Amino acid sequence: MNLKNKFLVSALIFLFAAPTINANQTNHIQTIYLGSGCFWGAEKGYEALDGVINAESGYANGYGVRPNYRTITQLKNKYNENNFAEVVKVTFNNNAISLEKILKHFLENHDPTQLNRQGNDIGTQYRSIILFSNDTQKNLAKKLINQYQDLLTAKGYGKIRTKLEALDNFYLAEEYHQDYLKKNPNGYCPDLSTGIVFSQEQKEYIDNSKLLLGKQILILDSQSFCPYCKKLKEDVTNSYKGSIPLTYRTSDQLHDLQIQSPTWVTPSVIFLENGKEIFAYQGYLEPKQFYQMLGKFKLGDSEVYDVAFKKGTDARFCKEYQIFKNTPDGIFIDKLSGEPLFDTKDRFVSRSGWLSFTKPLDGSVYELPDNSYGMQRTEIRSVSTDIHLGHVFDDGPNGMPRYCINATVLEFKARKDIS
Repeated sequence: MNLKNKFLVSALIFLFAAPTINANQTNHIQTIYLGSGCFWGAEKGYEALDGVINAESGYANGYGVRPNYRTITQLKNKYNENNFAEVVKVTFNNNAISLEKILKHFLENHDPTQLNRQGNDIGTQYRSIILFSNDTQKNLAKKLINQYQDLLTAKGYGKIRTKLEALDNFYLAEEYHQDYLKKNPNGYCPDLSTGIVFSQEQKEYIDNSKLLLGKQILILDSQSFCPYCKKLKEDVTNSYKGSIPLTYRTSDQLHDLQIQSPTWVTPSVIFLENGKEIFAYQGYLEPKQFYQMLGKFKLGDSEVYDVAFKKGTDARFCKEYQIFKNTPDGIFIDKLSGEPLFDTKDRFVSRSGWLSFTKPLDGSVYELPDNSYGMQRTEIRSVSTDIHLGHVFDDGPNGMPRYCINATVLEFKARKDIS
């Protein structure tokens, strides 16, 4: 046998005789399977942790039932102890994040004292469960459950119902369940956490006394990562400058407030008056929806609401017009969002009975054709809230346009007060 053939035979013997090396042993990659109710929000929460490589929704430790979403949610299986559990397979690098941190996240981000349910999701498929792959995972989970039980008991909670079992089987959920929150950007995250955390640091006391006075906008935020909460901030609330105060709270910070809506739905937009909920919306709101609700809250059933949302028109020489026609140096802002719309430098007296400007502030309004009442006009709307402002005509001074604007949908800020 020549040298080349001897080398090939040796290589084959090594390949087939050598023991299999687990990738987890060399790459520090581990997995844990965790069930805390509906897997949609849980999956996203794990993916947000630094060190987590992947989080995949699936069904685990079930028997005698076909593992898919339709079968496990059927009434005959909802109370079947052998039903599959909705779980998340969490794959992580234990050099970057410890299993202890992941298990603490698991316990802190649902209510483990609930049996076969989380919030409105009821059935054995929603059971709280930790599925371990070895004794190290099992013993750590048992230790943390005992520690968390002490913390819960001290706050008046009952017995932890989390099942601790060896992983027996796991099936990936349907593709539409994977990264569900990314695929469905308009909705809410169920935040069923108790608000009790392993950290023994004293939580800062939140003073809600200001929320007991007048009209207030309360945004119920998640205690963990919620993509819908983030999206609401980015699309709506971060840019809000309106005169009704807007405040964020989590479900454990609502003392002294009279809230009727579910406090585990995040985000929720709650409109308060003197600390009492007037009405609310659960889930993500598009900017247009948010401002329509705010308009109802701030303006009520009034002529101003009709102007803003039903393309109404102020009476000529109305009270607001008389106030605003001679205001000093400053800007006129959207009554709901607080966004600047018009500058007094561009105001002129048209004697029409409505506020008139030669131009709006850049990017603050947009135009639409308006053929109502047998006329051909150009409507002006606010970019930030989509409310109706008035119309633009071509009969302004020195060949410039005339923006004929309803005063009732504006507020005024003196230039010295603009930050």
